[in-house]
Amino acid sequence: MKFLKSALIILSFWVGCGKPMAQLKPIYQQADYPFWLHLPSDSILKSCPPVLIFLHGKSLSGNDLNRVKRYGVISEIEKGRKIPAIVVAPQTNNGWNPDKVLSVLNFVKRTFTVDTNRVYVCGMSMGGYGTMNFAGKYPELVAAAVALCGGGNVKDGCNLATVPLWIQHGALDNAVPISESEKMVKAIKNCNGGEHLIYTRLPKADHGDLERMFRTDEMYDWLFQFSKSIQE
Repeated sequence: MKFLKSALIILSFWVGCGKPMAQLKPIYQQADYPFWLHLPSDSILKSCPPVLIFLHGKSLSGNDLNRVKRYGVISEIEKGRKIPAIVVAPQTNNGWNPDKVLSVLNFVKRTFTVDTNRVYVCGMSMGGYGTMNFAGKYPELVAAAVALCGGGNVKDGCNLATVPLWIQHGALDNAVPISESEKMVKAIKNCNGGEHLIYTRLPKADHGDLERMFRTDEMYDWLFQFSKSIQE
């Protein structure tokens, strides 16, 4: 039955001669979160593409997937950004659970042939927490991660120390204090000196200013340079 459901989902994207019918589709009841699924071009999809997971902030929470389009990776895709990866953007209504995020990733792995050495995760605010919580619990799965104006659990510091991680936070952030990121930076550096860590402190940025990262090439280029196979 699971195979049949996955097959039907694939068919819903493709009609006759392998031509794309739709590249962005809402997926329900296939994982612990509903999520947007975006497929790259046919040539990339057939070449074992990477996977990018986008975790939204609290303001996009709820039971309406369209909220997830308001900013971030899906918003950029709708504006025309070409991302050479399968993109998934789940929605939560009660914070991020790393095991539930994993269920979304596992759906993608079951349904498509992907490069499991190139799984990336990024998020902002609550999604920044979700990013560090997911990479902290499953570092062996994550090739690289970007956490914007978030935080995490210091007990995950040594796991996160093994993952290329870019943490950014604005010093003028009144929603999530910059100390939330800085305590994670300290925990990571206490494990290996921050060998794989980049920390960007933005002295004049507030909470919302970090959203601009999704609108630049910089974040995507930085993420996609990494592969678990190279690190190992």
